[in-house]
Amino acid sequence: MLDINFIRDHREVVKQGMINKGEKTADAVDLVIEKDEEWRKLVTEIGNLRAESNSRAKEIGKLMGQGKKEEAQQIINETGQTKEKVKELEQKLETIQKERDDLLYQIPNVPDQSVPVGHTEEDNEVISTWGEPNDEEWRLPHWEFAAEKRWLDFERGSKVAGAGFPFYVGKMARLQRALINFFLNEATDHGYTEIQAPYFVNEDSARGTGQIPDKEDMMYTVPRDGFFAIPTAEVPVTNFHRDEIFEMKDLPVYYTAYTPCWRREAGSYGADVRGLNRLHQFDKVELVKFVHPDESDKELESLREYAESLLQKLKLPFRTLLMCTGDMGFTQIKKYDLEVWSPGQKRWLEVSSCSNFGSFQARRMQIRFRNEKGKTEIMHTLNGSGLALPRVVASILETYQTESGDLIVPDVLVPYMGVEKI
Repeated sequence: MLDINFIRDHREVVKQGMINKGEKTADAVDLVIEKDEEWRKLVTEIGNLRAESNSRAKEIGKLMGQGKKEEAQQIINETGQTKEKVKELEQKLETIQKERDDLLYQIPNVPDQSVPVGHTEEDNEVISTWGEPNDEEWRLPHWEFAAEKRWLDFERGSKVAGAGFPFYVGKMARLQRALINFFLNEATDHGYTEIQAPYFVNEDSARGTGQIPDKEDMMYTVPRDGFFAIPTAEVPVTNFHRDEIFEMKDLPVYYTAYTPCWRREAGSYGADVRGLNRLHQFDKVELVKFVHPDESDKELESLREYAESLLQKLKLPFRTLLMCTGDMGFTQIKKYDLEVWSPGQKRWLEVSSCSNFGSFQARRMQIRFRNEKGKTEIMHTLNGSGLALPRVVASILETYQTESGDLIVPDVLVPYMGVEKI
């Protein structure tokens, strides 16, 4: 969430940020400031009553020593009434604080000034491309090519779980495993510490990274136990350090984690959801950074460059987009998307989002660091996909298929697969 002091000092900036992100109204900004002013006045009133009560309490001993029991008793009665008044106001303060915090959770992060203002994918900026997209007419979309090989089974997946839960069979299961190991090994070679994270989280964790109250409808839940199935490893890994304080000398901290991910809403219809394009369950290797606030801009660029290097090593043509304000999400201040080329579908498919959240997540989770003066500050968090598997697999199936019906294994995956062609 945003700092209430920042909201109060930059009211119009925060309002414009909400509008630029596609919010219908920015009324929450005015409401939260009003609620905060009410909260501050009440804090002052409670403080004054306590100070007055403490001052009067000191008189009691003196009066008792002077034998003035009646006067002392009167003060005792008055301070007792004051304590009851304070207790009543503290309950009111708790209610107002909750109302203020509920409003704070409704205010999105403010986009960075470098982010293009817009509300549709047409407003995103293509900042670079790599590789030469091929478009031979004989290339099959991955679902047709894999069906011929019996590598993907969508029908049995639907029977067992429902649409969006495919089976990966034989060589395709091995390719999945090869990609996961390749991505993890690359990440650890680049300074990321590997974590095996829980696949389910509690409500505090989902709120900490911003999945709630923004994306509840997209998350699978286990109501009986109060769990959320993770939509990305970002959620458990970022919460790994919730309510903790880093020493500045230990920054930056990088983590990587492989997990399956679950998302209820598969998105649009038609070609967008064919095959592996959109799934309810999919595999992903995630990258998470905890960094000094002064370094988060630079860390975002290095995160993007690293994710791009994975696609370069797989020799898959891709493009990098700087996402516009309305297409980058509630919690981010800046986001890049990497889209790989799908020659069988002749379209671009997103395989990674690299995001800077500033202090937005860390403030919710109270993840701090001790600065050079020994004072604690809220740190910055970032994350990115390194990479999401389904569309990478789709692109490999379409890019590396041969006209004779074989699949060439990308060079970097040969050591993991044990073969050069399947």
